[in-house]
Amino acid sequence: MALRNIRQYGDEVLGKVCREVKDVTPRIRELIEDMKETMYANNGVGLAAPQVGVLRRVVVVDVGEGPIVLINPRIMETSGERTEEEGCLSLPGKSGLVTRPAYVKVEAYNEAMERIEVEGEELLARAFCHEIDHLDGHMYVEKVEGGVHDVAYEEEEEEG
Repeated sequence: MALRNIRQYGDEVLGKVCREVKDVTPRIRELIEDMKETMYANNGVGLAAPQVGVLRRVVVVDVGEGPIVLINPRIMETSGERTEEEGCLSLPGKSGLVTRPAYVKVEAYNEAMERIEVEGEELLARAFCHEIDHLDGHMYVEKVEGGVHDVAYEEEEEEG
């Protein structure tokens, strides 16, 4: 496994549509492991292959319940909506308000190329939508309401 460089906002690869994965080859397995390691090292909750310069339809997501690998994911169903702050490892230190579905059902393939369906609510639904957008060359900044701004870091109050 190896850490990969995360492509930054403005890199042309982030605006391209990714190709489907036909087989999980050793290179795809290595990509998935590297993406997980890179996501964790950067304190992310998701990472899409184009963010590490690979135009393949692969995402990894972990909102604290263990990693989920999605190959060729497609959103099949959504419901509700939530507007919350969203950021991206390709645009560090920035965030903005984005409205996304509160619930999402995704069809994809796992690392054994078995068809799976996964469901997510709230943060997991947001992460699925965010990462799948990357596969189609879109970034959250296209959906931001009111503009992108610097992330506000909360400072702990000192007890005196």
